[in-house]
Amino acid sequence: MTYRQRVASVYLLGFFIDLINMFIANVAYPDIARHFSAPVSLLAWVSNGYILGLTLVIPLNRWLAQRIGAKRLFILSLLIFMLGSCGAGLAQSMTGLIGWRVIQGLGGGLLIPLGQTMAYGLYRSHERAKLSAAIMLVGLLAPALSPALGGFIVDSLDWRWVFFASLPLAALAVVFAIYWLKPDSERVAAGHFDATGLLMFCGALILLLWGLTSLGDAQSLWQGCLYLLAGLTLMVVYIRHSLRLSQPMLNLRLVQDPLLRISMIIYQFIPGIFTGVSLVAMLYLQNQLAMHAAQVGVLMLPWSLASFVAITTTGKLFNRLGPRPLFSLGCIVHALGIGLLACINGAEDLGLQIAAFTLMGFGSSLCSSAAQSCAFIQIEDHQLADASALWNINRQLSFCFGVAVLSLLLNLLLGHSGLTPPQAYHLCFLLAAASAVVPILLALRIANRTIIHQLNQELS
Repeated sequence: MTYRQRVASVYLLGFFIDLINMFIANVAYPDIARHFSAPVSLLAWVSNGYILGLTLVIPLNRWLAQRIGAKRLFILSLLIFMLGSCGAGLAQSMTGLIGWRVIQGLGGGLLIPLGQTMAYGLYRSHERAKLSAAIMLVGLLAPALSPALGGFIVDSLDWRWVFFASLPLAALAVVFAIYWLKPDSERVAAGHFDATGLLMFCGALILLLWGLTSLGDAQSLWQGCLYLLAGLTLMVVYIRHSLRLSQPMLNLRLVQDPLLRISMIIYQFIPGIFTGVSLVAMLYLQNQLAMHAAQVGVLMLPWSLASFVAITTTGKLFNRLGPRPLFSLGCIVHALGIGLLACINGAEDLGLQIAAFTLMGFGSSLCSSAAQSCAFIQIEDHQLADASALWNINRQLSFCFGVAVLSLLLNLLLGHSGLTPPQAYHLCFLLAAASAVVPILLALRIANRTIIHQLNQELS
């Protein structure tokens, strides 16, 4: 095994661990809600807390790697992640569970940008589409296995064990990182630490998420509006502050690259929305249709098989077709899959359930793998660390906002629309499907022929 294959393998294992902790807990949400008597708005923070921790630490990626070295930082992150996993499994309250999920996220937040920067730096631009396909294929194992495994754990043991399940893999990743990763050959002096920018970014993100979840509660509607307004204002102030610095914590100027920018927005509207739809679907199938957690978890298997086909297709056709047709097809198929969820009226509608998750798997993964391949095509090697940080912050935010927005929408429909619960769930699915119009319009703006020409030039 070559060194770059070893680096890619360590990255893939970190990616796998990250995805496990996003998907495996979904089937446990109904049991967690019953155990702590928690509403949907608070339950969303079990997911948001983990993703918030991931997102808050990513801006420190480059500075910390320069400060203590990428290898040592990777190992330290895994150890903190393992501590957070143990705490989440032993939590005695919703507040404690959410707090430990944040710590778990802080530990795992650097695994992906660190590994991605190291791996992508060892591959040329025209090789990255196949690397992205390999990464996505291995990452598929997490959404394929973790919901079914999580459902089995919840039904057979207890919801707490879904947080202990990733500990053996994290320990294995520590061993691989120790023996496979080389220490930094040249230590670069750590750049300027923008503490003010970091505080503003963290504050803005927390206020935005707090505002979104508060809007779902009639008693805190105005509070939610104020939190949202404060978060948006602070984010604008942070962006202006960052653009004035020569060495900001996050190089936001890279978003001017059209391929990176469009790929980031599409990730918000497709994989991000799917994460929220997945949470709502788990609640609908278990609470409304009385399906067992293991039955619901198994539905991710057709999702994963369809994703496998989509990612393989991307790896084979991306350089030939370019991103635009892949994005367009993926968005349409993904929307059709979400729309089918609104047609499910009972546990006996197994065919519709399988079809819905199959279409969502193919469409979402076609978009996400194409976005992963497209985002860094025009990024210079020396800017990969900054671009990777931005990409992974956006990736985590897409999951976080997807859960927050869909939880908010469901709460509003359940509490203020006068609809019955099944009608509220169905309308929530239809509105989520309609959001695919935005990424389709963005995909049409991509200069597809120019990208294909650039990729063919590199190959020749």
